[in-house]
Amino acid sequence: MKVVEQVDQLAEALASAQREALSSFGNGQMLVEKYLLKPRHVEIQVFADQHGHCLYLNERDCSIQRRHQKVVEEAPAPGLSVEQRRAMGEAAVRAAQAIGYVGAGTVEFLLDARGEFFFMEMNTRLQVEHPVTEAITGLDLVAWQIRVALGEALPITQEQVPLIGHAIEARLYAEDPAHDFLPATGHLALYRESAAGPGRRVDSGVEQGDSVSPFYDPMLGKLIAWGEDREQARLRLLSMLDEFAVGGLKTNLGFLRRIMATRRLRRPNWIPGLFRVIRISCYPCPAS
Repeated sequence: MKVVEQVDQLAEALASAQREALSSFGNGQMLVEKYLLKPRHVEIQVFADQHGHCLYLNERDCSIQRRHQKVVEEAPAPGLSVEQRRAMGEAAVRAAQAIGYVGAGTVEFLLDARGEFFFMEMNTRLQVEHPVTEAITGLDLVAWQIRVALGEALPITQEQVPLIGHAIEARLYAEDPAHDFLPATGHLALYRESAAGPGRRVDSGVEQGDSVSPFYDPMLGKLIAWGEDREQARLRLLSMLDEFAVGGLKTNLGFLRRIMATRRLRRPNWIPGLFRVIRISCYPCPAS
């Protein structure tokens, strides 16, 4: 792969890439793709009923990732303008309508530094991070799925979709951050969740005494914090992480604490980019 930033660099980069391809694979055919500058992973929650109605429930920023997998998600996406939200939301709705989609779905985009967005994929289901959308809308998306499956119409219109405050979710995994986040197994000798309360939610599938095997996804639970603004949500999530305790196997709990406490994340004007760990530094993403 060669990145070409100026037109006059194209011929040399193309010739170099073709030589490498011929040498390695015996095939000099090339693909030309748009290179995205400082990309963000921004996705739109859509919902469609059986009566032809479809709407979007704002967006989520899922740019903080490890091993190309999401680890922290938030809604709404920091720094996204009303116009960008509308453009991405309407594009997501068009995509769902084009295939006659019914139910909950997530249309995922890459958003670059110029404000341009590019379709990546659509997940035809509720996602792990749907609680942050529920937190900023006050809507029960699982109940919506059941009602849509029963043939009921969506209960609100696009203009009635709320956007209240800010929410952040962190995924708690049985994994070893010091060794490329490899999944961990073992016995949960200690498992104490942070206290529930206003703006605090924990979704989990384990309890103290359980065993974590290699046969299933290593996610132990999700911590979701809501606040009137992003900083309140961040501080609330940090407090929840401090209260949480897991013993008996390695987890990313300490890593999540470091992410939420990092100075870069605390900046009022912080705009996410795709991150890789452990240094939490940006990396370029291939074009969509």
